[in-house]
Amino acid sequence: MLISASYRTDIPAFYGEWFVNRLRAGFCRVVNPYGGRPSRVSLRPEHVDGFVFWTKNLSPFLPCLAEVRERGFPFVVQYTINGYPRALEYAVADPDKSVEHARRIAGEYGPRVVVWRYDTVVFSSATPRDFHLRNFERLAAGLAGATDEVVVSFAWIYRKTRTNMDAAAALFGFAWEDPGDGEKMSLARDLAACARAHGMQLTVCSQARYLQPGIEAARCIDAARMTEVAGRPVRARLKGNRPECACHESRDIGEYDTCPHGCVYCYAVRTRALARRRYREHDPAGEFLCRPPQSTLSSTIFSWNPPPGDS
Repeated sequence: MLISASYRTDIPAFYGEWFVNRLRAGFCRVVNPYGGRPSRVSLRPEHVDGFVFWTKNLSPFLPCLAEVRERGFPFVVQYTINGYPRALEYAVADPDKSVEHARRIAGEYGPRVVVWRYDTVVFSSATPRDFHLRNFERLAAGLAGATDEVVVSFAWIYRKTRTNMDAAAALFGFAWEDPGDGEKMSLARDLAACARAHGMQLTVCSQARYLQPGIEAARCIDAARMTEVAGRPVRARLKGNRPECACHESRDIGEYDTCPHGCVYCYAVRTRALARRRYREHDPAGEFLCRPPQSTLSSTIFSWNPPPGDS
């Protein structure tokens, strides 16, 4: 099984100590985000084909990557580097530092390890079309040779996203919009051309209507890429996490409402205050990323690929 760590939160930026503790223990426990019972997930080499790490700040996790590799696990890093104004990303690492870290791990572990994410694309008075063209070009130039793929998606305007975007717009004095598909497709074509000029394929995550010549569907959990990184076959069935998702099957070990980056367009956090509180309550020595209520713990805990004789 491939392990996703995690599209629900930024484990490398904020929960690296917990991850390494669980890796050494050989398992973690995960709460089903849709009201299901908690389960045990094996992190042992005989059960894990590789890790996919999702982050906006790899710096705290660099020593952890070395241990992951020393333990024999291949990994891929989905590295989001947007370079947006603080009005949209309150506490994200400096993009130039992130580019430096991406180049570093590509040099140490190989260029197929890094996938750049310019995600989510937000249209606002602070980030109009011209901003995206200039910003993307600058970042692509910095990442040339360190990756062969850049993943984009356009903002999904959920109710909580609209609430957070409206609050940020009022606080920082900008306006935002969700333009029609024509404008998004036009920008995607221009970004794809820029990506190609820097040796990258532009892919679109879970939004098939924006696919067009020169733009492919993203496979963020990709057994083929992991096979190349691992130097051995990694097989997994195609099983996306949502409609139009082209990913291979994985098990995510993160938890929603725990990332304190403060990105106002984020689908995974209701409010930054909640995420910061849960981050403060986090126990790096715990089996769960965040300990669930006792009523949840009293439910039967199922295992996924438990080690023989281990309960």
